Parts: sequence; structure tokens; C-alpha cells
Amino acid sequence: MLELIKNNFSKLRGNLQQKVPRGPNLQGHAAVLLALTDESDPHIVLTLRSQGLSTHSGEVSLPGGRWDPGDSSLEFTALREAHEEIDLPATAVKVMGPLWLRTTRWEVPVTPWLGVIRADVSLTPNRGELDAIFRVPLSFFLSDPRIRTDRIIIDQHPIYLPAYKYNGYEIWGFTAGVITEFLVKVLKAPIGQRDDVPLRELN
Repeated sequence: MLELIKNNFSKLRGNLQQKVPRGPNLQGHAAVLLALTDESDPHIVLTLRSQGLSTHSGEVSLPGGRWDPGDSSLEFTALREAHEEIDLPATAVKVMGPLWLRTTRWEVPVTPWLGVIRADVSLTPNRGELDAIFRVPLSFFLSDPRIRTDRIIIDQHPIYLPAYKYNGYEIWGFTAGVITEFLVKVLKAPIGQRDDVPLRELN
């Protein structure tokens, strides 16, 4: 599947690269890493944020965070944060390129970066920020076993996001949106609205 992802993504990379925010001051921007393992059914690396954090506590997320003044780019931000959060060295990531910029409910612009890592890479959670690290196979998301659909208004437009539960972890909101957009636009996955699951309104 990785070869299919690489081939499909190569056709999109140039246009996506042009849209990446740049400049000496990216205050307010953030970046996350969508890391895929190099196996026949690639897994996505996800984290469970600590219950003690002031924001997004107890939520499932992709490794990442806010741009710092010392960061040379948003790609650097994603890799730095992944190193700080899950002890993933930047040298262990083959970065394929940026995905589509998304805005959170709190109007934070976030640029996801697509990368590939070895399946046997050792990851350790930063206990000050995370309660767990886990991996979910792409085949799980491609089968779309959602537990509900969340509806949220962003930039005055309704956005519909699937929510999933995997081994007790609930994957929803921004993180589910990044994963779903990747699957739909890169792998042409037929993930759309469904009437057979509950709809939840998010404020």
C-alpha cells in the first residue's frame, strides 16, 4: 500500500508545497506528523494526551504542536514535536511532504506532514504530555467502522467528521479529520456521510 500512497501523493505534492505557510514569523501556526509504518498494512502512530494538560486533555492526537520562534519551518515544527512527545528522531522519518492545512475549532491553522517510519522503531511517550502511544492500521480506517459522525462549524461552513473507537481509544475531531482527508484525497477512499450512525453536534 505504501507504493500506492507514494505514487498518488507524488501527483499532489507540488501543489501542496506551494500552499505551506512560510516566513520568519509563524506565530499561531502549528504542525503535526502523520507517521506511517513501512509495512504491508501501514499503521498510523497516534497519542493519548495526558489528563493533566490544560488543553485537549485526554484526547487522541497526532504528534505535533505549536510553531516556536526557533523553528525554521513547519516541517521542522512537526519533527521537533514528534521527537519531544514520542522520542522519534527526525532522522528516523522519511518526510514525503505536507498534507492539507486544516483549522481547528479554536481557529488554529495546522499543517500536517506525511512521513514514513520503520515498523520496529522504538517510541517512548513524554510522560509530562502523554499517557500513551498506540498504532492503528490503515485498513481499520479504510473499512470506516465509525461510531458516529460529528458536525462542526468551521469558518462558517459545516464540517462532518467520522469518529472511531479502536482498542478503547476514541479518535475524533481534528485528528479524525486529518486521517479521513488523507484517505479520501490520496487513496480515494469512499468515506462520506452516513445515515446509519448517530450525528453529534459540536460547538
